[in-house]
Amino acid sequence: MQTYLLSQQFNGSFLAENSTSCPENATICDGTSCILPEDNFNETLSAVLSTVLTIMLALVMFSMGCNVELKNFLSHIKRPWGILVGFLCQFGIMPLTAFLLSLAFNILPVQAVVVLIMGCCPGGTASNIIAYWVDGDMDLSISMTTCSTLFAMGMMPLCLFIYTKMWTESDAIVLPYDSIGISLVALVIPVSFGIFVNHKWPSKAKIILKVGSIVGAILIILIAVVGGILYRGSWIITPKLWIIGTIFPAAGYSLGFLLARIAGLPWHRCRTVSLETGMQNTQLCSTIVQLSFSPEQLELMFTFPLIYSIFQLLFALLILGGYRLYRRRHVKTKTDVEKTEQKEDSTSNAKINGGFVSNETK
Repeated sequence: MQTYLLSQQFNGSFLAENSTSCPENATICDGTSCILPEDNFNETLSAVLSTVLTIMLALVMFSMGCNVELKNFLSHIKRPWGILVGFLCQFGIMPLTAFLLSLAFNILPVQAVVVLIMGCCPGGTASNIIAYWVDGDMDLSISMTTCSTLFAMGMMPLCLFIYTKMWTESDAIVLPYDSIGISLVALVIPVSFGIFVNHKWPSKAKIILKVGSIVGAILIILIAVVGGILYRGSWIITPKLWIIGTIFPAAGYSLGFLLARIAGLPWHRCRTVSLETGMQNTQLCSTIVQLSFSPEQLELMFTFPLIYSIFQLLFALLILGGYRLYRRRHVKTKTDVEKTEQKEDSTSNAKINGGFVSNETK
């Protein structure tokens, strides 16, 4: 059941300012509200694709677990410095950034609240996939995602209570604890199986990991495309939310990396913390928004989670491309190191053997 809130905080003039002309098939159109009729195609497509994407996500997280060493994972839990840095980024930097962006752009109260909800959400599972491709610390990545989802049970209400006071009552926002719990279970179980497979059959785990990383890349693109199809009728919103949706994930990546570096973490863990900070659980944000706002209010901000999702993916791909380019030009691969060692060995043998070098080592 939707909770009607914030209506007293902005009037029809604000709605008119941020609304657009209604489509011909709108069921409600009074100049301030535009509600489209139920789309059976969308409903069917959403149900089918939701099932497919859930299965794919479970398989991907299983494959990501195949890259996790149990002893390394437990070491992050026992000495949680990296997790604590990630916790500060996730529930310190992101909510504060959302609050400052909402003030800076002077958006409507209902829009400010959805930006804050996004900032208070835990990390998304897509960060684990990108972390693998940028040679991040997978043990830290998965432990951070798991812990942030678990901590979200208490930290989301606390952050919303602190930052939404000037716009609304925090208890008016409906937090779907069941969805958070399901996300946690959907993350922990497949990863646990992957860790077990890596422990028992490490050679098979490497094969599963390679396949899963490719499927994960396809999954990220597929989710973006599906989102664009399902919410094609909600794309026209105020330009301010587009700007915030662009700046917000970029700020998350940058500030997460900076704080991790200040904390003294090595480069591969800095990349991991950066991705875990900038990539949010946008599906959870969408669920909270739909539970908490009226149809008239949804018109003003419902697409923001999708906008954030698109730009967080775009910036993540830019980070991936930049890292791969840097690695190709500046970082020696394992093969390069082996060739260098062979040349050094052959040179030393040549000195011993009076300058003779075998053709096999040239």
